[in-house]
Amino acid sequence: MRTLRGGAGPVMIGRESELRRLARLASAREPAVAIIAGEPGIGKTRLVQELLATVPAQTTVLVGQAEPGSLSRPYEVLLDAIDGRPGVDDEQLAALADPTRSPVERLHAGLAVLADLIGDSPAILVFEDLHWADSESAALFERIAEQRGPRLLIGTYRPDEVTHRQPAAGLLARLDRRHAVTHVRLDRLTPSQTAAFLAAATGAPAPLRAATALHHRTGGNPFFLEELLRARPGPDLEALVDQPLPWSLADVLRRQVDDLEPVSHRIVEAASVLGHRIPFDLLADVAGADEDELIAVLRDLVTRGVLVESGDDEFAFRHALVREAIAGQMLGRQRRRLHEVALDVLLGSGASDPAMVAHHARGAGRYDDLVAAARGGAALYLSIGSAYQALQLAEMGLEEASDDVELLGAAARAAWLAGLLDDAQRYSRRWHRLAVAATDRAESLYLLVRLAWESREFDAMRELTQDIEILIAELPPGAGQARAMTAIAQSAYLRDDLEAAVLWSDRALALAGEFDLPVIRLTALLEKGSALCERAQTSAEGQKILSTLVDEAEKAGEWVLAARALNTLVQEVPPTSPAEHAEALERMRIDAERAGFESLAVAAYFQGRARLALRAGDLDAAIAALEEGRERDSGYRRRGRWADFHGVFLAGLYLEAGELDRVEQLIADLARLPGNPPLMIPGLTFHLACRRRDLPRAEAVLGQVLTALGAQSWRSGEQAHDLVSAALELGLPAAQLEPMAAALLDAEVWDAYRTLVRAQLAEARGEHTEALAGYLSIAEDQALGPATRGTVRVGAARCLLSADRRAEAAAQTEAAAALLSRWRGWRAAQLDAVRTRLGMAPDDAADAVTGPAALTPREREVAVLISDGLTNSELARRLYISPRTAAVHVSNILRKLGVVSRTEVGALITRS
Repeated sequence: MRTLRGGAGPVMIGRESELRRLARLASAREPAVAIIAGEPGIGKTRLVQELLATVPAQTTVLVGQAEPGSLSRPYEVLLDAIDGRPGVDDEQLAALADPTRSPVERLHAGLAVLADLIGDSPAILVFEDLHWADSESAALFERIAEQRGPRLLIGTYRPDEVTHRQPAAGLLARLDRRHAVTHVRLDRLTPSQTAAFLAAATGAPAPLRAATALHHRTGGNPFFLEELLRARPGPDLEALVDQPLPWSLADVLRRQVDDLEPVSHRIVEAASVLGHRIPFDLLADVAGADEDELIAVLRDLVTRGVLVESGDDEFAFRHALVREAIAGQMLGRQRRRLHEVALDVLLGSGASDPAMVAHHARGAGRYDDLVAAARGGAALYLSIGSAYQALQLAEMGLEEASDDVELLGAAARAAWLAGLLDDAQRYSRRWHRLAVAATDRAESLYLLVRLAWESREFDAMRELTQDIEILIAELPPGAGQARAMTAIAQSAYLRDDLEAAVLWSDRALALAGEFDLPVIRLTALLEKGSALCERAQTSAEGQKILSTLVDEAEKAGEWVLAARALNTLVQEVPPTSPAEHAEALERMRIDAERAGFESLAVAAYFQGRARLALRAGDLDAAIAALEEGRERDSGYRRRGRWADFHGVFLAGLYLEAGELDRVEQLIADLARLPGNPPLMIPGLTFHLACRRRDLPRAEAVLGQVLTALGAQSWRSGEQAHDLVSAALELGLPAAQLEPMAAALLDAEVWDAYRTLVRAQLAEARGEHTEALAGYLSIAEDQALGPATRGTVRVGAARCLLSADRRAEAAAQTEAAAALLSRWRGWRAAQLDAVRTRLGMAPDDAADAVTGPAALTPREREVAVLISDGLTNSELARRLYISPRTAAVHVSNILRKLGVVSRTEVGALITRS
């Protein structure tokens, strides 16, 4: 028997949850029924194929398929399933095919065939395309569903092809009444899943523009995507966007309308020219049909599955490729005449859809009408957050008016919002080069600065800033000069020159007040508030400015400004309560979607969800949020800051969790991207080496870390804590650790983190009284997340243990356990070590050897030498081992003893 019919696609994307549901049924070893529904080409067969690949070898698998015309061939599905299979009883097979026998006898013969083949073993039985199945096959399916035994019965069908005349209709209704049926409905791929499909099929991320266009063209149907990919002329996916349909696919699509009456054919051709949306009245005018005639034809086309009713008096082709196939068969003159009629009707009625006007103006060759519609339409779509549609319209107009400044500005803004950096830069540069008006010059420079930052082109940022300063000197006070000042403020903020950002924002605010420029005022407040939020001393003032700005921007419909302000608030200065944090995050997503701001509506939103999970102390939820965001972006080819927006954050969380192989892969992925910040790769590499207790590797990359820090204008307390914690776990010598910590901290680092790092270093030096004071001073500081506060409590417990204050240490440990209850990795390991020293291991834990007794003879020898003050290099020479092996011994000793410093090792060994 064939394990599966032909035609299953080579790639399965976006069906993971459906596959898990079916796999659970298959592994339960209980009788179960699953029905998989979906349109042709949606991936039903592929899903079954993926399931069958996971079942144990001893599982009996039978797959049969119904074909068109099966209604007249009894037991077609069973006969297909057992075709060529050994062990089928010839007499039973003859009885099954004997038309002189009663239906009941033949049904029992079919059940007997299956019983002999399956026996009591686990089995999966698949009936493909039930919508074509004969009544005998439907009856057999129903009887199998009633039987006991470890078997999963699966049926697949196309809902749109099941009518009340077909046996499948009654079968499906009865199954739902009599059995607990698992229904699996396969929908079309989303845009991000389409991008992932293209990436998997081609072996490279898909350009955003090509992925979007191909999703629109195919509707996200995997079969259509595969057919287009097979016909592509070369490796460039973008060339496929306008590639004519392959003959084989066009022929399949046109079969749906081949047998139409002439009147119906005329109407469906007119509909194909109208485009994605087909208003009833417009179709009537273009096709020259009266209402009753048109209603009858449309009803037939909907029944056939050619059209769907998409709204009140509005229709659409079920598949855009069907429309394309029909229109492609028409003569050019025929299409042009229909476009002319449609355009005249739209202009005569004062149509409010500029995209439809532009579509027909282009088809009719009336280019003045096209450019006018493109200008108005691009502005309209930008105002309602449809950035990609605005870009398409602007580009349509630019094909005929390539130097139109208004269209260039709209194209630049739309491409930026849609995440198309290369296109946005190209249009912005032309916009700036051709701009005459002061506001256009300033607006284009403002956007160019932002694009340079997102592309990590810092030299270009500096050059653009100098251009803006020259422009300000040339312009008189007014809107143009004020807008240019906000551009410098933005540039300064993005380059971490916070004083200059505030200074230029204040200058722009003064002009905005003098000349009554409300949007420029909001923009200047955004740059000023964002800059103030970067510093602990001024963050409250910045938060107040941005919170007020959000309300004003939303009332004014300035969704980009509102979304950017909210993003700063949720990322830099999270709201007081988790509920407020979640509310602000959702508000940011909604405003970003209203603006069509791709990077905030998707990428920044998932980072916000991760931060919200971290605030709740839930490491796995944070990782899941970032993985979901990264998966949505994984199929797209991007560059600059959005090339792998979640990679660094995710690597940090996997370092927390101790999933070091994942970290290594993420570093490799990030290293392939151009324009990374200087500290990114060295910092992650150093951190990974420390967690792997690879001292030579850590020491080798430490110089790069320090050099990169010297070139970095900002400092992060969280980064300082992470790297110092990793270095302490490794046992990095103090001569290297202290300079690194000094380089990581500056006056702008939040006080709580500075105190934490200093306490960690004091503990490592054996100065437990100083360390304890530091830990206790920040134990309740909400600037630190729950996991970090848990580590603070663990450090305090260790210091208390060193002074033999066990009761207080136990209290700190219990507080840490609550904070780290949903955490894992090194922080949880440190907590467990302290609990073990206190005898606080969980009740169900196995008895463990703790303290010096847990050391191996070799580790005890090393511990004695550590207590004598030997460094790793001296240990290596004394014991004739490599420095790396010495570092591993030191790290293991620190872990087993539950301490963080070599001084504490000496104290414990001496006491023992």
